[in-house]
Amino acid sequence: MEKKPLSMNIKVIFALTLVHFTGDFYSAFTAPLFPVFMEKLNLSLAQIGFIAGLNRFLAFIVQPTVGYLADRYQNRAFIMGGLFLTVCFIPLSGVAPSFWPLLAFICIGSVGSSMFHPSVAGMVPLYAGRQTGLAMSIFNTGGTLAFGVGPLVVTWLVATWGLEALPMAMLFGLAVLGYVFFALPQPESEGLRHLGFFGTLKETLGPAFKPIVLIWLVMVLRAVVGQSFLTFMPVFYVQKGYSLVAAGIMFSLFTIAGTLSGIISGYLSDRIGHKSIFMVTHFCMTPALLLLLYLPGNWVYGGALLAGCFVLATMPLGVTMAQALAPKGRAMVSSLMMGLAYGLGGALSPLVGKLADLYSIEQVLFVIAFMPLLTLGLIIFFPRVEN
Repeated sequence: MEKKPLSMNIKVIFALTLVHFTGDFYSAFTAPLFPVFMEKLNLSLAQIGFIAGLNRFLAFIVQPTVGYLADRYQNRAFIMGGLFLTVCFIPLSGVAPSFWPLLAFICIGSVGSSMFHPSVAGMVPLYAGRQTGLAMSIFNTGGTLAFGVGPLVVTWLVATWGLEALPMAMLFGLAVLGYVFFALPQPESEGLRHLGFFGTLKETLGPAFKPIVLIWLVMVLRAVVGQSFLTFMPVFYVQKGYSLVAAGIMFSLFTIAGTLSGIISGYLSDRIGHKSIFMVTHFCMTPALLLLLYLPGNWVYGGALLAGCFVLATMPLGVTMAQALAPKGRAMVSSLMMGLAYGLGGALSPLVGKLADLYSIEQVLFVIAFMPLLTLGLIIFFPRVEN
């Protein structure tokens, strides 16, 4: 492998971020269209829940597997093939004639999304120079921004031309595929093809296994907190008397603040270290979430900005730390920190919802707001890593 360059390769980082944005842009189409699918195909809430649950389950299962394979084989098949599946099959859901074709289209698109994530995330540190934290934050911002823009675009498209026009959305993704085909270099092989699964784990993780598990646990707990608030915050505020539009604005502010704080935390981590950023943000997370829950009137919008800023700030940092500790398994550890951690956090949403039914959304979110303080005891043992 060639020596890592000192400066960031802007062209390649842009292409990787564009892949991340495009794939997540299409992945964000599904949830906002659930009411339209229900009306058109006469679906039950149970069927909608099954689609959403299987979507998360596929991301949970596929990403670590693809991460393992991507570290073994030197080609772009996972990136180009995965993005192709997402770009083509998610829009096809608009012309699905019944529940089962709809489920198939969304599931194939979800598998595609899981395919490209580990590979592109694994390539970021190779072209980041000495600014790994900043480069990973920029890359992560592509996905976060997509989940903010995607629902706006798809609801406008469907409201204007109808659900049957959704396949028109493929055009943007296919254009991106053409661009990245020429802009992205081949992923670099780590020479692990001769090893089996456990041999690969031993070779890539080795002595880094324990600290990577420690970082992963913190990322899972952060995902539980973030997804619980993002999932139930709109319902909570509508119940408190805010309009649906107001609740949507809070959701957007939360996400946008996290996008900006992710870039800032990545920039600072290159200078003062990842561990310091984790300690500060996770310590401030609890008071910020409590303010979000209890600020009155229009002050709640500021609470959403503050909470999103701290909750989402460390999303890219867990990946960069794990990649620095296990440089030969960049794609695999990326999938563990992003796909597996995110999947587990989302998989617990039904349990959070059940508890909210038994008690109340406010009480459950109040308890969850204190979870970041529990992570401080784990963060203390984080190793110091160098980019």
